[in-house]
Amino acid sequence: MIVIRKSEERGRTKMDWLNSKHSFSFGNYYDSQHSGYGSLRVINEDIVSPGQGFDMHDHNNMEIISYVISGSLTHKDSLGNGSTIVPGDVQRMSAGRGILHSEFNASDKEPVHFLQIWILPERKGIVPSYQQKNFSSQRQPGKLLLVGSRNGRNDTITIHQDVDMYVLDLNAEQSLTYKSEKGRRLWAQIVSGSISINQQNLKQGDGASITDIGDIVFTAKEKAEIIIFSFPN
Repeated sequence: MIVIRKSEERGRTKMDWLNSKHSFSFGNYYDSQHSGYGSLRVINEDIVSPGQGFDMHDHNNMEIISYVISGSLTHKDSLGNGSTIVPGDVQRMSAGRGILHSEFNASDKEPVHFLQIWILPERKGIVPSYQQKNFSSQRQPGKLLLVGSRNGRNDTITIHQDVDMYVLDLNAEQSLTYKSEKGRRLWAQIVSGSISINQQNLKQGDGASITDIGDIVFTAKEKAEIIIFSFPN
């Protein structure tokens, strides 16, 4: 079964410096039908104006992943980490028993467009940590690339939860067949372009929950970028 979460049906936070769309309940936006999927709790698509951002604030007991689509994002946290996140990077911050961090547009001229993804950890109170890797050299059209996993296998980022995170790039009319693992389900988020999943059409900003299907065929109608999460049922 494939259930599509349409981009235009997402929640929205609009400020003079921030345009944020929420696939799941977040902040003042609540939707009882869309309050997460498995351990996936947040997918926010954020556009932040030049020189603006989120001041230092606290988190706990959450795996927070930042994925920059365009522009660059400056990160600072109470562990002493400071970095700039760019397209091709996957950044993971484990808030664990508590951490402070800030995120700002690194440019004073161009907006930054990124996804912020929150995943519930497998246990509470883990030691806060930070990790960032660039996967640009490994990405190839038509290849499913693992970028995050529970144990950091194959030199991916470590996510403290039973989840695999993939990036899929497709050229126009290119397809990839994903063979489902027994006992697992998927969430697919369309970062850019337009695709079909088993002949159901999705566009940029759409998401889809996918369950109880053997072969899942992703086909690009135009050049596309997709993030795919695999979770246990």
